[in-house]
Amino acid sequence: MRATDPPDGADQEAFRPRPPRPPPANTVGPVRWVRENLFSSPLNGLLTVTALYLLWLLIPPLVDWALLSADFTGSTWDDCTSDGACWVFIGARLEFFIYGHYPPPERWRVDIMFLLLALVLVPQVVPGTPARVRTWLGIFGLTLYPVITGVLLLGGVFDLPFIETGKWGGLMLTLVLSYVGIVAALPIGILLALGRRSNMPAIRALCVVFIELWRGVPLISVLFMASVMLPLFLPDGMTFDKLLRALIGIVMFQSAYMAEVVRGGLQGIPRGQYEAAAALGLGYWRATGLIILPQALKMVIPGIVNTFIALFKDTTLVLIIGLFDVLAIVQASIVDPAWGRVAVEGYVFAAFCFWVFCFGMSRYSQSLEKALHTGHRR
Repeated sequence: MRATDPPDGADQEAFRPRPPRPPPANTVGPVRWVRENLFSSPLNGLLTVTALYLLWLLIPPLVDWALLSADFTGSTWDDCTSDGACWVFIGARLEFFIYGHYPPPERWRVDIMFLLLALVLVPQVVPGTPARVRTWLGIFGLTLYPVITGVLLLGGVFDLPFIETGKWGGLMLTLVLSYVGIVAALPIGILLALGRRSNMPAIRALCVVFIELWRGVPLISVLFMASVMLPLFLPDGMTFDKLLRALIGIVMFQSAYMAEVVRGGLQGIPRGQYEAAAALGLGYWRATGLIILPQALKMVIPGIVNTFIALFKDTTLVLIIGLFDVLAIVQASIVDPAWGRVAVEGYVFAAFCFWVFCFGMSRYSQSLEKALHTGHRR
């Protein structure tokens, strides 16, 4: 007879092992999270209560102004009769905010640009999209899409009327500037980062001078110089499109910052990776393209996306050279005396446009980091 066996004649049910009891309610689930994160100490509890009180003071009036007491239908300022937001202004000027001064009969070309952009970007963030589809759409977005977009928007070929870039504006101009800047700044930044770490003194010196020169001046000065100073150095009779000047300035400026981000990733690669590539007999470019650069870019995804977000927001500075992005278009509209006081609604709309794209880039970078985080999996 074992020591754990019940004695003869005893109640067998009383000696059967019982399932473990559930943990106390205040140590699991939402209650535990609240106690550990919001009320872990008297100071944290006081800060939590203060924050909730401030939210209670701010959110109800904001909801009432933006939704409950707002005006949504109409076409003029006279249709805004309540004390809330006048979203009628946004609805009446929405096409102007999106297309700028682009001729209305030709706006279908801008719509095609938007559709192709959605075709390129949406599958990249939709779970379950085959990797091959993402790869081919990514290649299309980096190569053919900018060419197709340029031909569509500019015209002058295939019986498409020519539309000068001075008429481009609104959200379409913001997307053109940011997309071209992103697509061009990344490869140039990678080459600059590799050149700064080169063993050839001349190449390294040129890259260092380029990077430090462009990082040492603000973007608004770069755009001003591209608009005012550059034509002074051109031959008589030679002109340079304002949009092209802005694109060159933005690409050069952002590529310098991108180079430093990529250089940080290259410096974080262990020396053993370089030695292993050399042991396999790989040359410099094959080792860099197949072994070093993929690991470096994976490490600096947050920095790269942060640079992209900064580029997207910096497109508002093109107003200094006479180009009207979405924010400049909104600013030009809110001073219209026919609409009264709609400055807040206009700025809220512009902020929402920027937030949507910046938040989308941020979320995509997080999903990309998660998908590529394979170094420490077990």
